[in-house]
Amino acid sequence: MPQIVHTEGESNTSEARKAWLRKSMGPKSTPLLKRDANVFMHQSLSSPCVSTIAKAEGIWIEDIEGRRYMDFHGNSVHHIGYGHPRLVAAIKAQLDDLPFAPRRFTNDPAVELAEKLAQIVPGDLGKMLFTTGGSDANEVALKIARAATGRFKTISFWDAFHGAGFGAASVGGEATFRSHIAGPLLSGTEHVAPFACYRCAYNHAGPETCGLACAKMVEYVLEREGDVAAVIAEPMRAVPYVPPPGFWKTVREACNRHGALLIMDEIPTSLGKTGRMFAFEHDEIIPDIVTLGKALGGGILPIAACVARKQLDVCGDFAIGHYTHEKNPVTARAALTTIQIIEDEGLVRRSAELGEHAIGRLMDELQNVPIVGDIRGRGLMFGIEIVDDRADKTPGIASAERIYYACLEAGLSYKISQGCVLTLSPPLTISRLELDRAIDIVIAAIKAES
Repeated sequence: MPQIVHTEGESNTSEARKAWLRKSMGPKSTPLLKRDANVFMHQSLSSPCVSTIAKAEGIWIEDIEGRRYMDFHGNSVHHIGYGHPRLVAAIKAQLDDLPFAPRRFTNDPAVELAEKLAQIVPGDLGKMLFTTGGSDANEVALKIARAATGRFKTISFWDAFHGAGFGAASVGGEATFRSHIAGPLLSGTEHVAPFACYRCAYNHAGPETCGLACAKMVEYVLEREGDVAAVIAEPMRAVPYVPPPGFWKTVREACNRHGALLIMDEIPTSLGKTGRMFAFEHDEIIPDIVTLGKALGGGILPIAACVARKQLDVCGDFAIGHYTHEKNPVTARAALTTIQIIEDEGLVRRSAELGEHAIGRLMDELQNVPIVGDIRGRGLMFGIEIVDDRADKTPGIASAERIYYACLEAGLSYKISQGCVLTLSPPLTISRLELDRAIDIVIAAIKAES
């Protein structure tokens, strides 16, 4: 069943949502939802749940009432689709061979995965630690930056998401993960405006117009603070927002001048999602540290990685990622097999080609629709911004919700970001026919609302 994400500005009691709930609740779903609400902590974006899921296969999810949806959300884990037969077989075989490795003992799958990551990440990023989640991987990256530079301050971006852990939430910029925490978050976590500023994102101004003011603000803070350990950022925001040309080169050069490391959080965007193995490759830069997660476990098992330049292996005298499952052979096998599937099936190139087709179709058919404020993305991570007024870009929150539930009714699930952005992120294994069917659903729902 689709995960309905309530972002800022989206109402939990909207008429569109209530109408959908009346339709979607069934005799099998309702008892399970009540049991779920009774035992799980309630929190924004997650619980209570709005429906159930009984099956996930390929690009499809199915609830226990038997309703099926193409999943264009998947929490960014389903690059190779759900339950890829080759991955399932590899995990089963590894369970029979070696199910666990206690810390301080190594094993072949973990070492082979580390060697594979060192091979596919550009530059000399060849030292790493594995964690169970992206939030932890980002916190490992922050610890490495502190140890390597002898500094503790960071620069990150408002509206960014780097995980729900205490340190990750401190450098993150989403209000949902920073609100209602008693007392201060980590000190020294400076924030600047994101590259999706009004001029470069909404008015499509290039660097000639905006002068890359948002990138230059990073250098302004680096210079004024003087002792920043690292800049941590998403190379492309999964909202989605694509950085203006030259943005990351400007930031990379500023980090070099001021002795700060550059950490790229590639947890949702790596492994081919944007049409390159890593999203930062579009911008022709190499970070000092890159973090991966989500799709790394193939949509089955949780595993993340922090990959650093070899010269940053400076933490040998203390623990920076002391995780029980840091070299788990089963999760390592899942990650290694996932990368092999992406390579063997040519999914990175496929993502670029299908993404170009999808964005082209949306541009052709929606560019003159009054409620469409923007269409943007890279590869198979793209979005449609719904507005009430095209002139001043007033967010079309109510319209976006109605479009969303109309798409669910037609068999397509995705996420609404920032209250009004239809965020579409299908598996890289999707067929062109399935992709066109999903685009047809979205276009029809938008035109019906306009």
